[in-house]
Amino acid sequence: MVHMRRRLFIIALALSVFIVVPCRAEEDTYQEEADRLARLLNWHEGSVVAEIGAGRGELTLAAAKCVGTNGRVYTTELDAKALANLEGLAVKNKNITARQATETETNLPVESCDSIFMRFVYHHLTKPTKTDASLFRSLKPGGLLAVIDEEPRSGTLVPDGVPKNRDGHGVPKRILISELTAAGFEIATVCNDWPLHDVIQSYCVVFRKPSR
Repeated sequence: MVHMRRRLFIIALALSVFIVVPCRAEEDTYQEEADRLARLLNWHEGSVVAEIGAGRGELTLAAAKCVGTNGRVYTTELDAKALANLEGLAVKNKNITARQATETETNLPVESCDSIFMRFVYHHLTKPTKTDASLFRSLKPGGLLAVIDEEPRSGTLVPDGVPKNRDGHGVPKRILISELTAAGFEIATVCNDWPLHDVIQSYCVVFRKPSR
């Protein structure tokens, strides 16, 4: 009986390692990305920031800590269930505002944001030209846009409804830059060593809306 209990304890301990460690690694990755975004986008007390396609809101929460009680973080989603989760975060964090986005519109106030960011969202845009225009309108003059995405991997499928020039799951950096500069943005910074780069060929491009 003692041996059986010991075996069960060892099994439970092993399972806890498999369950806990990946979660901790994921949290560490989000924090590393948040720290880099904070530097690239100059998040500080009082900043107005927006995350497009925020998912569970991990980076939204990190941004909210940086901008403080005098700042504002808009967080958007298309999916109703995901939006409901973000609305729950907004109830608990008074400097967060959740917004329902559409396929073509951020639904953010015009020229309201000091910076906007999106993480592995751009390659899912079905009408990028219209979305890019909406992003441009949502930023203040001189505001920054950070797009984190990945180069398409060989043999992967293009997501439904997106332009076929994506060449797989992801978006070629050259196409991303071409589309956003056509929308009026200027390139500010290109990061080819994003934290997930050793897993997938990820990158981050920071654009600036020209000042008037």
